[in-house]
Amino acid sequence: MIFNFVKSFLSNLKLIGLVLALFVFLNASAQKYTTETGIISFFSDAAVEDIDAKNNAVGSIFDTSSGEIVFLVPIKDFQFDNRLMREHFNEKYMETHKYPKSSFKGRVQGFDPKKQGIQPVKVSGKLIIHGVTRDIEEHGTMEIVGGKVVAKSKFKVKLVDYAISVPQIVWQNIAEVIDVKIEFTYKPL
Repeated sequence: MIFNFVKSFLSNLKLIGLVLALFVFLNASAQKYTTETGIISFFSDAAVEDIDAKNNAVGSIFDTSSGEIVFLVPIKDFQFDNRLMREHFNEKYMETHKYPKSSFKGRVQGFDPKKQGIQPVKVSGKLIIHGVTRDIEEHGTMEIVGGKVVAKSKFKVKLVDYAISVPQIVWQNIAEVIDVKIEFTYKPL
């Protein structure tokens, strides 16, 4: 009788251990979030004309446990109202034949995935644009909405910092500092 009790107890202990291991595994994997439809837009407010472009094909992964964040921007996917602007952007300024993607790898500070409401965060890391890598630190917000993480940020990018040159003939058409806006809605991985 005692033998059967010990055997039953050990069998239940194995089942409990298996359930706990599965719970830990599922909980650990739920800490990673991803998007393939993140949105990055930019706006250039210049003397002659404004330039507005949007890219909704940005891929990103965010790990809530470590704060690590990575995103990849296919430059050719920026959409413009004017086809000629898009051509000039890709061929003359961004040189997408040489630099087809921009990326960011860094860390988010100040986000608590257990907390409700909009949370101010600081993001720091390495931003690569036009083949140039620069350390950046920007502020934004993150919020849990319906089981998803919504991340937003606005910041400025100086063209000269990323070796993006504007020909003298069109210098009044393009601002030296571009306003960038990011909005990612991450779903659990």
